[in-house]
Amino acid sequence: MARVKIPSAIDKKATRAAIEQRLESARIYRQVGFLRREMKTTASAEPRYHGATNAVGKPAEDVAVYNVDAEARMQEQYEQVERAVSRLGRMERRIIELRYLDDEDVFDYQVCAELHLSESKFYRLKVAAMYKLALALRLEVYLED
Repeated sequence: MARVKIPSAIDKKATRAAIEQRLESARIYRQVGFLRREMKTTASAEPRYHGATNAVGKPAEDVAVYNVDAEARMQEQYEQVERAVSRLGRMERRIIELRYLDDEDVFDYQVCAELHLSESKFYRLKVAAMYKLALALRLEVYLED
């Protein structure tokens, strides 16, 4: 198996953090779905010392727009992750699913043991999978000159 050569222009640490954040969001979305915001209806007991602002507040509209937009964005990001992961190789996909997308929190050494891989082979496959996901999801972070 050929090793994946990561270009030196990519910030590996920031890219890995971006991928892990997206995978964590996908895992949470898969587990609980989207949590809608509720409109605050409690009156504030604090005095207002300034005059009228003549600004019309639309809290119901703001909450509704947020809920629709955020849910659509999260659904799209989840589907993108699912498509990208499905295109990985069998072992790479299994590593990502076990480590980041399954319901329970597991560590690298547990996934490594479950898949009966040596530590070096496990990390080589994981790095390759993360790099491929970064490119597929356009989450790669480039170093600034």
